[in-house]
Amino acid sequence: MPVLQRLRADHAPALLAFERESRAYFAASVPDRGDDYFARFDERHSALLAEQATGLCHFHLLVGGDGEVLGRVNLVDVADGAAELGYRIAAHAAGRGLATAAVGQVCALAAAEYGLTALRAVTTLDNAGSRSVLARTGFTRDGELLVDGRPGLRYVRTLP
Repeated sequence: MPVLQRLRADHAPALLAFERESRAYFAASVPDRGDDYFARFDERHSALLAEQATGLCHFHLLVGGDGEVLGRVNLVDVADGAAELGYRIAAHAAGRGLATAAVGQVCALAAAEYGLTALRAVTTLDNAGSRSVLARTGFTRDGELLVDGRPGLRYVRTLP
């Protein structure tokens, strides 16, 4: 069973492999990270760890028993007891309930470990899987917006 782990320096090789292998899959539903992301991955990974150390973000990986990264679940822009939730699951791991389980775990961590009281999330209208994950994990619709020029929905969840 995959395990949710807080991002660490030694995750870099497996995380880079995850991002490369699922790049086209992710780009079908969210803006592509661009070539620079991959060319400067080590620098970016170090910057994420430094940002996480400040408490402004909390990055998590869903890691399989063999050390393979199957997904990411991140809390960014932490301020005033709230944060923005983002997540992605590898193409070959999608449809197995991993996103729902991992998002649920991060919501619990957000309240218990990080002291957050609310989370926000955004997805496009055409991303039925993401909308379903958000609904199953207690998020409610909070308006419409454009996401990279595409119609989208904003969601919120109050934490206990």
